[in-house]
Amino acid sequence: MTAPAPHRPHGGLTHQSLVYGSDEEFLAATVPFCREGLTRGDAVLAVTTGTNIGLLRRALADVSGRVEYVDAQDWYHHPGATLGAYHRYVGRCTATGAHQRVRVIGEPVWHGRDALETTEWTRYESAINIAFADCPAWIVCPYDTRVLPPAVVADARRTHPGPATAGAALASDHYAHPVADGVWSRPLAPVRAEGEEAVLSFGADLTDVRTFVADTAAALGLAPHRTPTLVFAVNEVATNAVQHGGGAGRLVLRRCGPRIVADVVNTGEAEAAWYLGYLPPDPRQPRGHGMWAVRHLCDLLEVHTDQEVTTVRLHMGLD
Repeated sequence: MTAPAPHRPHGGLTHQSLVYGSDEEFLAATVPFCREGLTRGDAVLAVTTGTNIGLLRRALADVSGRVEYVDAQDWYHHPGATLGAYHRYVGRCTATGAHQRVRVIGEPVWHGRDALETTEWTRYESAINIAFADCPAWIVCPYDTRVLPPAVVADARRTHPGPATAGAALASDHYAHPVADGVWSRPLAPVRAEGEEAVLSFGADLTDVRTFVADTAAALGLAPHRTPTLVFAVNEVATNAVQHGGGAGRLVLRRCGPRIVADVVNTGEAEAAWYLGYLPPDPRQPRGHGMWAVRHLCDLLEVHTDQEVTTVRLHMGLD
């Protein structure tokens, strides 16, 4: 494994995969990446495993103190919050002019994820390509073939426009753009509810929605400190349903293992993109911030439209 290809400065995102199978391969790519970034005055952030952080600290020795390190377990909690954290990091580093660009080693956590979580983290990796398209960021995402399932490694080639290689920048033959028809959008999988589902039809007045969510979630076992967050998130989605989907909707709440799952369903709305809420809103816009906030607050968020029926599914852990 060799160092990433030289970045072609254009003010926007470079997003590369780094598939490696040894410590030596990891360091051969990431050490030059960090050193070159520091030489150019870029901010450098390494979000990776504790073991890899140790490897980088030793290999970078003289300049290690100028790199910001974060254990991936402390960063990759759920997709919306992680994307928001990266967005804030880019803003913090570039807003004052201290750095013109940021470089990130971002190694997602795949161990311990169930099938749904793995799917949504994969779609998160795809969404980065449009969420950060105009950001002055160069992100290299390592994938360790020694511990990762082959399917996860294969998806890395679909979610990253190119690999981290030396010499001329290469394009991935398997890359699938986030808005490619039928690639990343998928039907919602059936959920296995424990007990009966709680259902509420609602109109323009969302008072009943907020009360229903608070009371039902508590009865289903949601921790008290998480209840206001779920109430806010559902209220935001229901507001969108009323404003853009014909003035009414239906809410379904149930407990599914360690999560509360809420579906907000409405008809008559134009097709909603699966990546709804992943794109940072323009701060100058008076509206359009709600789904960005909901992505941050929920553990997982799924969006699907089928025959003019749009379902926004929110997942929130009990604790």
